[in-house]
Amino acid sequence: MRASTGRILKRIETRATDTGFSLDERQIELVRALAHAVRTDTSLFVHGPAGRGKSWVTNAFFDAVPTSRKTRVHFHGFLAELHRSIHRRRTAPDRDENEDAVAQAIADAVGDSRLLFFDEFHVHDAGDARLLTLLLAHVFSRGVSVIITSNYAPADLLPDPLWHHLFEDGIALITENMATFELAGATDYRGVAQPAPRGFASGAWTTVEPVDAPAADATETSIVNGRDFAVRAVRDDVLWVTFAQLCEIPTATIEYLEWAARHPHWVITDLPVFADADPQAQQRFINVVDVLADLDVPTTFVSQHPLDDFLAGTNRRPDAFRMVSRLQLVRR
Repeated sequence: MRASTGRILKRIETRATDTGFSLDERQIELVRALAHAVRTDTSLFVHGPAGRGKSWVTNAFFDAVPTSRKTRVHFHGFLAELHRSIHRRRTAPDRDENEDAVAQAIADAVGDSRLLFFDEFHVHDAGDARLLTLLLAHVFSRGVSVIITSNYAPADLLPDPLWHHLFEDGIALITENMATFELAGATDYRGVAQPAPRGFASGAWTTVEPVDAPAADATETSIVNGRDFAVRAVRDDVLWVTFAQLCEIPTATIEYLEWAARHPHWVITDLPVFADADPQAQQRFINVVDVLADLDVPTTFVSQHPLDDFLAGTNRRPDAFRMVSRLQLVRR
């Protein structure tokens, strides 16, 4: 995976220019740090506040690295697929009783990659902590170069003091095997107007119901992974769904991923003030925004409350800062 730093930097700067912006000095330093990690077959953990360009720069770098033996995964999608793979192996009729389903699922996910890029790495669940620790042990024992982006410094992962100890082994693997790079700065680039927004950024936050909205009491059934979910409507590949339908019933991120794969445009209606929702609904909505932003799904958010009012009080919820940053992308 030898790569010319100058050539890669030039490609990334050209890509930035084509998108309508230029790299700042610290982002250029990150490109050089990434190139050094790849050139020396080492690993790099990139952390910092939301909206500073971690994912954009690292994605552009990943695309520019001249090798086919590389894998890019995103937190929610990766864990959802890993859980599916483990379940398939454990329930297969011809299952080998001696097979470690978790270890094999991790091995299959990594394959023969020499470079693994894990975007938006965060840990809030005890079960995920175990799987991620096993994943890290697997890749480091095989000499795979790993690039991770996160809003958390390694020591701050799984921040809940009741559960933090469950990821201490994972943190130790990160600190022993990875260099760190903090990408901070005063500017949240998601709040800077983009010249020609596309995908998720082309969506909108509005206090006015769209003229083509289904009837207020309209409801349909959407079947995902064998479960029936009530939604407001499905029209021409557009999913209409209320906040209550989306977030106030037990729903897993795997369902949101399935809906996003089926429906290339979403309209989420009847959004309350975020702080008025219960904690479980808050976390589900954070996960929804994660999925929609990562998969670049154009989304219209409809609420009686302006976006700034909706976001009031979000500082009391872990991971809400990432949602706040992403919602700055949409038009108002």
